[in-house]
Amino acid sequence: MTQAHENESLPPCLIFIDKEGRWYHKGAEMIHREFIRLFYQNMELDEDGRTIITWNDTRCYVDVEDTAFVVRGVSFKPGTEDRPSSFQISLSDDTEEPLAPETLRVGKDHVLYCKVKSGAFPARFNRAAYYHLAEFIEEDERGFFLALNGRKYYVEPF
Repeated sequence: MTQAHENESLPPCLIFIDKEGRWYHKGAEMIHREFIRLFYQNMELDEDGRTIITWNDTRCYVDVEDTAFVVRGVSFKPGTEDRPSSFQISLSDDTEEPLAPETLRVGKDHVLYCKVKSGAFPARFNRAAYYHLAEFIEEDERGFFLALNGRKYYVEPF
């Protein structure tokens, strides 16, 4: 079976993730975090950008309103002699990771995005995380940027 034919026959998971990162199965909100974390751990994007879950030799696609991952929190970590300053982000899969500032992008309606999971997935900033990071955004003649460790990371549009 060709990859294209396989993708056409891939069944839906009957799961929907809204733009705030809430998960629904057949219209009912999923509340068991351990199941949601398990799905996140077994998630990938296919070559068409669809969100795929593989579990127990079964593959299906997830309907996603915007991004599967949502940045829910941002904290600034001042540098030390051994470590440069950084931003830590809290994600909708209950994990934290360093922000990759070079991946910051702004989309429609000024929504902020970055890449997460070693660049494998896009993530949308929720309103609270956006406003927290916005405190650190500066502007010059070229545009908006995040200054970190003597470097400017420009926030480019999609």
